[in-house]
Amino acid sequence: MLERALRIEQQLVSWRRDFHRRPELGFREVRTSKRVADELTRLGYRVRTGVGRTGVVAELGSGRPVVAVRADMDGLPIQEAADRPYASQEPGLMHACGHDAHVAIALGVATLLAEESLPGTVRFLFQPSEEAADDEGRTGASRIIEDGAMDGVDAVIALHISPMVAVGDIVVDAGPFFAGVDSFSAKIMGQGGHGAMPHTVIDPIYLSGHAILAVHGIISRRLDPTVPAVLGICTIHAGTAANIVPEEVELSGTIRFMRPEVREQLHRELDRALQVTRTLGGDYRLSIEPGCLPVENDAGVVATIQEVGAEILGQEHVLKPDRLEMGSEDFSLLSDIAPGAIFWLGCRIEGDERRLHSPAMDIDERCLPLGTSILAQSVLRLFDRSAG
Repeated sequence: MLERALRIEQQLVSWRRDFHRRPELGFREVRTSKRVADELTRLGYRVRTGVGRTGVVAELGSGRPVVAVRADMDGLPIQEAADRPYASQEPGLMHACGHDAHVAIALGVATLLAEESLPGTVRFLFQPSEEAADDEGRTGASRIIEDGAMDGVDAVIALHISPMVAVGDIVVDAGPFFAGVDSFSAKIMGQGGHGAMPHTVIDPIYLSGHAILAVHGIISRRLDPTVPAVLGICTIHAGTAANIVPEEVELSGTIRFMRPEVREQLHRELDRALQVTRTLGGDYRLSIEPGCLPVENDAGVVATIQEVGAEILGQEHVLKPDRLEMGSEDFSLLSDIAPGAIFWLGCRIEGDERRLHSPAMDIDERCLPLGTSILAQSVLRLFDRSAG
């Protein structure tokens, strides 16, 4: 399978660079979806567009088992800083999380499997908007599920590129693999007035200072120190002029967790921390937007990926994570319906450190045929195991 993937390496690179040049935000992946649908139709797949608004679902084969391969398509609102021939041509947008590579790899998998006689159905899920939710708080995985993308699926797999992992290595393990995530926003309310007369106002900036300290003390002082969790304020907005005390301050932030009881505790403690504003004469309103649950990789699916990875890369290149990952992935919504697993595919550019969600993010494109061959062979192996 690796030899076959290497034969289409230049096509994989071409696809990836094309998507990299033309990133689109979540639920706006119109060009990307059309390009994907056209390629899949050319390969002979049964293609459905407009899934979850801008997603594409494609099938080949018939009957059970049904094995799904997921690839997310959306870019990020980041201005690309790198100077390269395939840099983003869309101002303020770029593929800084590797979804361009995910789409190219999935098209490569579709290409290889189109040459197979399949003992079941392979279903490709080209998903919109993994990075952001819509106005109802729903991400792309939720929307494609709503449109039937996971109906009848027996197993689902995916990968995510990692610039922290060397090319030729993958990282995968059973159990918790990505954190769950919620987001919150809060208004700290006081009474505005003239900056020269602080005794006549209730300063919401002053109140916010105490609230921020209380919130950032939750992890270190209210939570079991052996429990992985994140609770952080990421935005602060207030005021219009240097001599005016504003009426309110707006805060927002992120909540990350690995266990449902920790999620509930963080919600309670966040509300308790903000109550300091009332003690000081102000008030607050807190809103928590539920997000995705943690990704729990299925042991059986992971064993398949590890086995295939060892055959293609060598056992020494199939690694387990050395720490829990507090990033989130709405793949959890898919793997909650059918046994599933996602793994890290190494894409590090040696000697040139990059980071996900960075303006300079890039990959070593030698990873593309590796990811393609591992996913394609894993699909075939999962057919055998699901049928058995």
